[in-house]
Amino acid sequence: MLDDFFVRALVAGTGVALIAGPLGCFIVWRRMAYFGDTLSHAALLGVALAFLFEVNITLAVFAVSTCISLALVVLQRKASLSADAILGLLSHTALALGLVALAFMTWIRFDLLGLLFGDILAVSHTDIITIWVGALIILAILAYIWRPLFASTVSPEIAKAEGINPMQVNIAFMLLLSATIAIAMKIVGVLLITALLIIPAATARRVATTPERMAIIAAFIGMFAVFGGLYGSLSWDTPAGPSIVVAAFAFFMISLSPIANLVKVSHNTNREEE
Repeated sequence: MLDDFFVRALVAGTGVALIAGPLGCFIVWRRMAYFGDTLSHAALLGVALAFLFEVNITLAVFAVSTCISLALVVLQRKASLSADAILGLLSHTALALGLVALAFMTWIRFDLLGLLFGDILAVSHTDIITIWVGALIILAILAYIWRPLFASTVSPEIAKAEGINPMQVNIAFMLLLSATIAIAMKIVGVLLITALLIIPAATARRVATTPERMAIIAAFIGMFAVFGGLYGSLSWDTPAGPSIVVAAFAFFMISLSPIANLVKVSHNTNREEE
């Protein structure tokens, strides 16, 4: 019989995987892995501000991630720097500011390793409600903007010709990503969020034949990684958050096998016959 804390961890991790998979697909398509890393590093600054002003951590992380996203948009327009240079500047500055701020708050006791690598086994019923309500809202918005977001991902010029405003769609995507990171932070920590976003999507890309299938497969791979990582953590007494990421990477390695390639070829053959 599984303990109550383990069941809560499974339910919470499943909720995070449901949103991380589809959003991660757009990160892979747009080659924005470093952007996700930047927002995850900014989460630590959000935690520091939450402690300082005594506000909800999830809301503080979302607010800081949103500010970082908007700062990226502004700097891309005004600064004569490449996107990766701007992301590096924002990422490391936010992470350093968060660590410095936490160091100054000597009156607060906090688990730095828990913030960096998550503590999914400590999620409460309130956390689960927050995760699932947030996940359903994010999925609903993503489904609503799926077509314009995908169009602007493939070609901003074609999207403009179709009457789509790529800037507005990109900002909406950044806000969804910020919300996801704020929700997922307690599950896998600020240093492993990007892995949960990218690895299932990269795995799904190996076997999926359409963008929609890739998003669905990525969500399921994320869920399987949560189950596999948590059961592995329980069996071998390893950290839960990193174990989930390792399980996700194991699925990616499986996707590189000849069997996975045969499955994709079979799907393509069936589509051509239809």
